[in-house]
Amino acid sequence: MALPTRKTSRSASPHSVVTGGAGFLGSHLTDLLLSRGHRVTVLDNLVTGSLQNIQHLAGNPAFRFVKQDVTEFLFLEGPVDFVWHFASPASPVDYLELPIQTLKVGSLGTHKALGLAKNKGARFLLASTSEVYGDPLVHPQTEDYWGNVNPVGPRGCYDEAKRFAEALTMAYRAEHGLQTRIVRIFNTFGPRMRLRDGRVVPSFIGSALAGTPLAIHGDGAQTRSFCYVSDLVEGIYRLMMCTDRSAWSPTNIGNPREMTIREFAQEILRLTGSRSRLVTKPAPEDDPKQRRPDISRAQKLLKWSPEVGLAQGLQLTIDYFCGQMKGQPV
Repeated sequence: MALPTRKTSRSASPHSVVTGGAGFLGSHLTDLLLSRGHRVTVLDNLVTGSLQNIQHLAGNPAFRFVKQDVTEFLFLEGPVDFVWHFASPASPVDYLELPIQTLKVGSLGTHKALGLAKNKGARFLLASTSEVYGDPLVHPQTEDYWGNVNPVGPRGCYDEAKRFAEALTMAYRAEHGLQTRIVRIFNTFGPRMRLRDGRVVPSFIGSALAGTPLAIHGDGAQTRSFCYVSDLVEGIYRLMMCTDRSAWSPTNIGNPREMTIREFAQEILRLTGSRSRLVTKPAPEDDPKQRRPDISRAQKLLKWSPEVGLAQGLQLTIDYFCGQMKGQPV
């Protein structure tokens, strides 16, 4: 099957479109793209994203922001070289509050973003998630594992939206010959996370800085693996730019260092010097018991491994939240 003809940008700078580019990950990706000579158009409806994340780019001639719901028709004039689809609620607080919107952006939004890439002859990357593995029965998680997901549970709106988005991306590749990439993102942290977005990193840091108890859900023995945001976006960038014939296959990007939630809470207390105590609460339904990526594929294909240590990344994140808690909204 003939590949779509890429309508190459007339300028020397490639043009990237980032959906969800005002969010935590999307804004960091936007910064990386601009630093590497791309012109960037960010599309975001600001449901969970924030203009604060991109306000430092105001006046940059290589940057443009369009307030846009990506589940609606996408039209952009001129050539587009890369479409990076990051639009979606990503924290449990958000997708439990916005289940229909989460399903719509994973289905209709992905359809519209793929259609834009097809129309422009652009390469497409889907920001998928380790949640496609559900509560895994295989550990660590490799890309050939099909997952253990409850489609009718409270997390199903997010898990199944991403699983559908992966299937739709593969269908566009098969039927239209679109150049596609799928990255499965594991737990990531860093500046620009929202303090009250419900994820464990901002929750623990916020509580430690405020001197309030750190709430551990369940017995704290469940494990997670945390990747600093600069490492993550570097891996994602390499995946999009990779020209290896196998680059279309889903690729895990994350840090394989695994620790229990209780150990993680104690590390937060150590770094902040907080005297907050740990308290336990019931575990959420379908909460994964283990999470650690097998990154062998990324190491081999992309020559990528995380470089920022946990303590270093957490200190940068703690410093960010200290600044936010002094008066700026988070």
